[in-house]
Amino acid sequence: MDQPAQQQTPPGVTGAMTPVPDHGEDSYTGSGRLAGKATVITGGDSGIGRAVAIAFAREGADVLISYLDEHADARDTAGLVEEAGRTAVLVAGDIADPAHCRGIVDRALEAFGRVDVLVNNAAFQMTRESVEDVPDEEWDYTLATNLSAMFHLCKAALPHMRAGASIINSTSVNSDMPPPMLLTYDTTKAGIANFTAGLARLYGRRGIRANSVAPGPIWTPLIPATMPAEQVERFGQDVPLQRPGQPSELAGVYVMLASDESSYVSGACIPVTGGVPIL
Repeated sequence: MDQPAQQQTPPGVTGAMTPVPDHGEDSYTGSGRLAGKATVITGGDSGIGRAVAIAFAREGADVLISYLDEHADARDTAGLVEEAGRTAVLVAGDIADPAHCRGIVDRALEAFGRVDVLVNNAAFQMTRESVEDVPDEEWDYTLATNLSAMFHLCKAALPHMRAGASIINSTSVNSDMPPPMLLTYDTTKAGIANFTAGLARLYGRRGIRANSVAPGPIWTPLIPATMPAEQVERFGQDVPLQRPGQPSELAGVYVMLASDESSYVSGACIPVTGGVPIL
């Protein structure tokens, strides 16, 4: 895939991307693997979150889509969930606010009565040339969005999760190989991987599984919204497969971790990196 140099303002929108990412709209076919499950996906409006929402719905799950303020993207995703015959619930707002995180879970309970699968996927990043260039407010906001929100959502959801439930947190290849211009983001992703591993050990006694997925370079609105245009043009070319991944190429991993097929998989970190090893 070739993508021209391009730039957006954060958080970015799908329709302005060239080329538009593939979320599995025309390719993902479900087979009832998540039939009847109540699921929550943060950042579910676009990118990986949209691909996961489509796949979950086509596998038979109802989906709460949490997003910041990209209303058109969120409505498009909700429409795809409803086309699959499942319920879509949209919740806009900033997960950097702990009260909003609790509100997301409250809305899921109101709509579904329980939470079977929680996907902590929403994230923020910004490219900076040095530590001195990182504004204090950006450091605090990135940690609040990527790391603290995961904690608050898990804390709110866990009392309502039963044996067999699944938490899936999106970490990154950056947790293992931190690019120097994304130090704040890298820090949060390492924290997510560590938190998830500990969570699995703590809640396994209740039959609740926790795993993380570590994407490599994936073509989502976050990329043109947070990287210089010249870096966007080269994005993903340095991995062994020599291209960025599409959001659709991660959906199957999230489905597997959400499904009862992975009933003995907990504490794992699954790399989807285009060939970059995580050892």
